[in-house]
This record gives sequence, structure tokens and C-alpha cells, in this order.
Amino acid sequence: MQRRTLFKLLAGVGAATVFATQFAAPAAAADAVNLKVGVTGGPHAQIFDEVKKVAAKDGLNIKVIEFSDYVQPNAALSSGDLDVNSYQHQPYLDAQIKDRGYKLESIAKTVIFPMGVYSKKLKSLADLKTGDKVSLPNDPTNGGRALLLLQKQGLIKLRADAGLKATPIDVAENPKKLKFVELDAAQLPRSLDDVAVAVINTNFAMEAGLNPKKDSIAIEDANGPYANVLVIRTADKNKPWVAKLIKAYHSPEVKAFIEQKFGGSVVTAW
Repeated sequence: MQRRTLFKLLAGVGAATVFATQFAAPAAAADAVNLKVGVTGGPHAQIFDEVKKVAAKDGLNIKVIEFSDYVQPNAALSSGDLDVNSYQHQPYLDAQIKDRGYKLESIAKTVIFPMGVYSKKLKSLADLKTGDKVSLPNDPTNGGRALLLLQKQGLIKLRADAGLKATPIDVAENPKKLKFVELDAAQLPRSLDDVAVAVINTNFAMEAGLNPKKDSIAIEDANGPYANVLVIRTADKNKPWVAKLIKAYHSPEVKAFIEQKFGGSVVTAW
């Protein structure tokens, strides 16, 4: 009788374990959150591959989706095809919200990519000749950023009220009569064969094999207003996964990766 009782008890424990396992697995799966994150290729994508690893420990399953331009990631986020994007600085986001009516907002700073001036033909900006061509981004905020960099280098002078959204129309003084060629930011590295210098966002420069610290002939200060940001739909700002995502991005592991991988060409902004 004692042996029968023991077998029944063991059988009961086994059945209870199977029962608990069957019902615990779906509960654990239900706690996981699946997120689609839009990035531009290069550093943003590389960084988010590291964020993905850290976030997985906190129940966030991240799918990283790469874009080749600056316009589509916000459109995709606004339409619900993405949950988050990570590729733009705050002035660009502000301009997009104003121009397109997006209900988006930033939730945390990420990194800063100091913009640089590059050339295949010149060793110094002092070598620029009268009438030389200069290519720069064609979107308002990055174009203005490029012009502000050229102004700081003493090549041009902008109207006093031009601000961060300056365009070539706002150039008040241009002693060398430089000709500005406005292109999609991703195409700027390709323009180096056709222009004297190009002002290129660091993520696209690095994607093209250029090292901002070694290859640029002038570079922006890292402490400007152009820190990149994580962006979500305003409707999602109170969801629990938001804090978890920020925690993962701002983790010591991600910070160490950025410092080791990019050697100062990309700077953390937190």
C-alpha cells in the first residue's frame, strides 16, 4: 500500500509540473514585447544591434529595420509600420513635426555625430578656389547645420536671423563665390568626385568608409544642439516598454560598445 501511495504521489507531482509548464509558457511569452525599430545604415544600425541584445534581457524583442534616407523612418513610424526610430537629431524632428503634422516625440538622447567637411582634391579649406562647388544636405536642418559649419570655418557669413534652418539663400557674404550643390544626405559621399568639398553627416561618411577624425578637413564641435534622439508616437509615451528601451540604450554595455567601436567619431549624448 505504501508503494502504491508513493507512485500516486509521484505521478501527481509529474502531472502538476506538466500542467504548470503548459500554462506558464504562454504567460511568459505574453510578457514579451515585440518592437520594430527604424534606423539608417551604419552606426545607428550597429549601435541598435547592441541595444537589441541588452533589451532582450528585459523582455523586449527588437527587429531592426534599415532605411537609406531621412524621410521614410518618420513616415513609417507615424503610419504604425515602426514602433520607434533612431536616426535623427532634435532640430530635424522638430522640422518634420512642423512640416508634416506628425504626432511624434523624442524620449531620450542617444549619440552625436559631429558633421565633417571632406575632399578628394584639397588638403585644407584654405585651398578652396573662387567658384568651387560645395555639396551639402538638401534637407532644411542638416543643410543649415552644414552652412553653420562653413560659417564657423570663415568661408561664408549667414544672415543674422537665419538660425538652424539656414539655406544657401541666407548666405549674406560669400567671398569665394562658392557654388552650393544640395543633395540627399545619403548621396553626399558619392559627390566627392564632382565637387571641391562635401559637408557630410558622420553616419553616411562612415558608411562610405570615411573616418571623421582622420579624413575630414574640418569637423563640427561635438557639444552643439544636434544630439540624436529615440523617437516614438506620442500615443505610446506611457507604455511600459518605453522606459525599458531607454534603460537598454543608456546601459553601460552600449556605452562601452560605442566608445570602443567608433573611437570618438560617435559620441554618447547621455
